[in-house]
Amino acid sequence: MTSTNRTSEQHSDALRRANGAMADRLFKGAAYGSGLLILGLLAAVAVFLLMRAWPVVAGPRDATQAVIASFTGGRFDSFVQYVGPLLFGSVLVAALALAIAFFVSIGIAIFISQYAPRRLAAGLNTVVDLLAAIPSVVYGLWGALVLVPATYPFWDWTAQHLGWIPLFAGPAANPPRTVATVALVLAVMILPIITSMTRDVFMQAPRLHQEAALALGATKWETIKLAVLPFGRSGIISASMLGLGRALGETMAVLMILSPGFGYSFNLLEASKDQTIAANIAAQYAEADNLGVSVLIATGLVLFAITFGVNYAARRLTRKATS
Repeated sequence: MTSTNRTSEQHSDALRRANGAMADRLFKGAAYGSGLLILGLLAAVAVFLLMRAWPVVAGPRDATQAVIASFTGGRFDSFVQYVGPLLFGSVLVAALALAIAFFVSIGIAIFISQYAPRRLAAGLNTVVDLLAAIPSVVYGLWGALVLVPATYPFWDWTAQHLGWIPLFAGPAANPPRTVATVALVLAVMILPIITSMTRDVFMQAPRLHQEAALALGATKWETIKLAVLPFGRSGIISASMLGLGRALGETMAVLMILSPGFGYSFNLLEASKDQTIAANIAAQYAEADNLGVSVLIATGLVLFAITFGVNYAARRLTRKATS
């Protein structure tokens, strides 16, 4: 009887090991497949953009110049002249949005993870997550109908008192459908994304490190500066770059608020100075012919490359911060 039980147990152990090995192989295959799927999707997007933008490179130059001239009202007729101001506007608006949202997001994340009582922190977490889920068109409507008229007195005051700074040179446009207003709306849009990620990272900071700093006489802020912020540096960088990528590709909010222009202007309070790639594609796509769509997709390819570069730089910075 004992020998029979031992044999049965050995058979059960062998069966469990075989099932475990099979499960490991299945999980490994699923993980590899998921990684390859992401690479395949990225490659498919890149190939699609290249194929649709190819007529701009290899097609008849006269026809391309005519399309670009129609898009710009005759101001430009080459692709470089056309995409340059759009790329400048995209980077300017996204950088301003990140500059506005970054420190506010970090402050909110520190308050939620380190200072707020548990019930208040739970409520704030819910609010932050809900803000991140709001569609961009809702932010665009809010910005166009509420924020644009409400912010004119502030922008006018800024132009009058800080107009000696080139960024705030006036007069302020009325209504202020300007880069400054768009950057403010985009900052509100990316704020919950950055806050959510940094909050999760800060909450994972080693508790023993914090208690050790407090035991050595550090204040609460000194503890955060010594034990929490260094631990979360890579997460802060990743969250910031994710927010920057969201701002670079935002379409509807920019389209609904910004008065477009084709220039290289740092004047944030004047209208019809700048435009972004994404908003320009949405504005021109409906009336574009086949070659016009190729021109717009070519500008999208430039935005794709810039976004890819931002993500690559974020990975390098994150790896350096972690090491």
